[in-house]
Parts: sequence; structure tokens; C-alpha cells
Amino acid sequence: MSERDEESANPAPGTRRPGGRTARTRAAVRDAVLSGLADHGYPGLTVEYVADHSGVHKTTLYRRWGGLEGMVADALDMAGEDTWTPPDTGSLEGDLRELAREVVDSFSDEAAASAPTAFVAAAFQSQRAADALHAFYAERFGRCETVVARAVARGEAPPDTDAAALVRAVSAPLLLRVFITREPVDAALADQSAAAAVAATREGAFARR
Repeated sequence: MSERDEESANPAPGTRRPGGRTARTRAAVRDAVLSGLADHGYPGLTVEYVADHSGVHKTTLYRRWGGLEGMVADALDMAGEDTWTPPDTGSLEGDLRELAREVVDSFSDEAAASAPTAFVAAAFQSQRAADALHAFYAERFGRCETVVARAVARGEAPPDTDAAALVRAVSAPLLLRVFITREPVDAALADQSAAAAVAATREGAFARR
């Protein structure tokens, strides 16, 4: 199959694609987008940069992704296709603590934080990037709801606990510091966030309305 035939079989720009040669091209573009976002941020990212660093011709980039917004959205789509699963420590507080510490690990190191921070910045400048970021976190938080289901089964959380609200509450204080007040985050803060979320859960603060 030629590259053109392969592209014609693909869905709309910025959506999931099959494997093979197309998957390799997609991965190369994703890596170039991540590198560009880390080095220059969304305002400084260009199609020329992605073409130079991915080895994919500009015309193919426009034809397959429609432009930068499609490339950024697809990079987020790919991030959501991983096999990550939430922790299972045997207790609600242990699971939430591990989740919170993962957030800290993602943003406390400057190199590791560069790409996710750039994605958030891009979401403020591109509706398509915002939609993709929303979908990514909705899917990721959805995976975490099993943590709450296990806690309910163990009697650690009320049966009417809103899993999505609880999981978001764990990371919210950390992301506030990262993106709003620009304060450092660490394991102690992660543990505090988890403990506060557990205490609020026991009091029914996350009961479905």
C-alpha cells in the first residue's frame, strides 16, 4: 500500500490510527511534537519544526493531521492509549497517596514536567487541544474510579461516593500549586492531599448529589 493509499484509509486528523507504517509515522510526529512543546511551548511550535524533527514531509503533516492543532491533539490521544493502571495498595488512603505521588513525580522534575505543562498551556490557546486534554484526563480519571469501587467494597467509603469527584480532589491541591501559585510540590504534600481526601470521604463530602 502506498503512503497516499494508507493515508486515505485513516480517520479524520487527530484521531486514532492503525498500526504498521502509519503507526511509526504517527509515533515520530508525536515525539517531534513533544520535543517542540518542551523546547518552545505551543506558541513556538511550528509545522516546519515537526517536519524537520520527525522526518515527515510538511504536505503529509497537513494532509494527515490538518495542522498543529491536530498533531497536538493526536499526541494527547496517544498518551491516553498507554497501559497505565491505578495503584492497588489494599487501602483507600494508600491508593490515593500513590496517585498523588505520581502527580508530584510528573511535575516536580523540570524535564519530566515540560511536556505536560506545555499541553496545559496549549489548551488555553487552542480549543482542539483543550478538548483533547479534557478527554485525556477524563479517561485517566475514569481508570482511577476502580480505586473508589474497591474502597466501597472494603467499607472504607460510603456506597454513594462520587468516584470522579474524589479522584479529582486528590490531585487538585497539587495542580493548584503547580499551575496557579507556582509553588513546589513534594511527597509530604501528596500524602497530605490523600489524607484530606480520605477524611472528607468518610464524612460524606463526595456523596453524589
